[in-house]
Amino acid sequence: MTMWVFGYGSLLWNPGFDVARSVTATLAGYRRSFCMSSIHHRGTETEPGLVLALDRAPGALCRGLALAVAEGREERTLEYLRERELISSAYLERSLEVTLHGGGRVRALTFVIDPGHAQYCGGMPLEEQARIIARAHGGRGPNRDYLFNTAAHLAQIGLADPDLDWLAERVRGIQP
Repeated sequence: MTMWVFGYGSLLWNPGFDVARSVTATLAGYRRSFCMSSIHHRGTETEPGLVLALDRAPGALCRGLALAVAEGREERTLEYLRERELISSAYLERSLEVTLHGGGRVRALTFVIDPGHAQYCGGMPLEEQARIIARAHGGRGPNRDYLFNTAAHLAQIGLADPDLDWLAERVRGIQP
């Protein structure tokens, strides 16, 4: 049985595990959003950044990649992803059904935001997001690099996100 992971943010360009196959896919009921305050990877506790999360939204669709984990690497991949994604418990680990472009459905390991967590900041205006992303910096580098890489990879695979494209353009205009 193949283990699948749904990538919608940095997993698109930095999965960190052996991917046997990558297929564009859609997750229903969630939207990609900069709705998580980042106090580790793209910001600090005193100057938080923002990272993407899947925010529950009835009727929404999030397009991303279904990543098939290389056979024999499932346990190692699960450990790695839990260490990477559950660093502050703001994400919830879920097994959700995604629709593969070209046909078929699979259950995929998916990390969604916990709207009750202190790091949840959904509904923030795009302009405010841009100001935060332009200045924030964390353990994995500038917040703007995370935005630029994600927007570029979405466009590269034909899944451009209008909000991310707007944010990238705005951040380029206001970065120091």
